[in-house]
Amino acid sequence: MLEFLDGVTSYISGLYTLPWILIGFIVTVLLSRFLGEEKVNKAMKKIALILLYVFVPLLLFRILLNVDFGSNEISFTIACFIILILMYVLAYFFALFKTKKMKLVGEEKNHFIKTVLTNQGRSSAFVGGMMLAISEWQVQALIYMIIGAIFLFAIIPGVLSYLHKKEVKKSDEADKIKALPWYLKIFPVYLFAFAFAAVAIHGITGVTVKDPTDFNRFFVFFTQITIPAALYYVGASIHPRDLKIDEMKKLFSLKVSVKAKGHWPWVRNIFFLTVVITPILTLAVMLPIYIVGLISSAWFAVIVINSILPITSTNMFLVPYGIDRKVTAHSVTWTTIVCVPIVVLLIIIFGIYLS
Repeated sequence: MLEFLDGVTSYISGLYTLPWILIGFIVTVLLSRFLGEEKVNKAMKKIALILLYVFVPLLLFRILLNVDFGSNEISFTIACFIILILMYVLAYFFALFKTKKMKLVGEEKNHFIKTVLTNQGRSSAFVGGMMLAISEWQVQALIYMIIGAIFLFAIIPGVLSYLHKKEVKKSDEADKIKALPWYLKIFPVYLFAFAFAAVAIHGITGVTVKDPTDFNRFFVFFTQITIPAALYYVGASIHPRDLKIDEMKKLFSLKVSVKAKGHWPWVRNIFFLTVVITPILTLAVMLPIYIVGLISSAWFAVIVINSILPITSTNMFLVPYGIDRKVTAHSVTWTTIVCVPIVVLLIIIFGIYLS
């Protein structure tokens, strides 16, 4: 039995796992036709929670249990904090610049700035989890995932809450707002607890799961399922009905003025920031540093790929804090459609040449 699991594990590792995106897409389309899209979506939300709270933390625990968490890992953690801070600072100043171009003032200006700032947050758990397919990047990808979760579910909601309380006249009105559900609020701490436990146990006892014991072999197989399952979820989240020609024209048409009314100019600006400006600036900064040998290929690959992840759908929970629902929904949809193929391509290319 264990020999069978060892054989299966080799086929749910590395680049072998990437086709699970296509499998997830095809199977979900077929199931939606027979069972109904609403039932399938409800089932996928439950699967997402199981992945987030069972499989992802255990995979993180298993990988970090094998790592001597030293100065290199600490340096990368600090680098992730700096990079994410700079990404949000970029979003803030980009939004300020665009408010002048679009002549937004008052409440509408604040509404736009908060929407742009929030939608700099990326899907680091599932789409970002694709980088776990490359064993040489796993530690860096997990560290980035944890730091990303801290920003998504703690820092940015805190900033939005502060801004919202400044905007409303009655503080008790702001206190009534319930945005993130409790299970997302605790997620960064929950994930960090598994990481801390793994690092502490390994540091104190030297225990790893590298030894070929029966338990270790089963544990490796069980946690390795996380990667194809997460990729299946990524594929399942792409809906053919989202590929609307009219929306595509509004998003990509160069004839649309930034001063035009409606929500599409906002979507265009957010799309341009997340899919073009942020990745290009990240690459422009990281490439020279990598070329001169100041960072490893794993650092370079993980940071660059993370810069072009699609916007996370969990931003929809933050609508009560004054971000635009329709703009956020369209931004999430179109960055997912465009960025997922790019991320897959980059993982394949970087996985071959940089791992």
